[in-house]
Amino acid sequence: MKLFLQILLIATSVLLIVAVLLHRGRGGGLSSLFGGGMQSSLAGSSVAEKNLDRITLGLGAVWIISIIGLGLLLKI
Repeated sequence: MKLFLQILLIATSVLLIVAVLLHRGRGGGLSSLFGGGMQSSLAGSSVAEKNLDRITLGLGAVWIISIIGLGLLLKI
């Protein structure tokens, strides 16, 4: 179980770094390369940016859960 959580933590850390770098910054960002440049008329942000937000939040949740799980396992 500890090995699984360690591998999960490493994988989500790398994916979280990539997801954060893909977000649009003040000047456009890397997300404009993958269709983030097209704006939606309703909310002002593109569908790709909204999906990227959801993916980033999901990865962050898995990352935090794996850290808490590892902390509890190492405390025992």
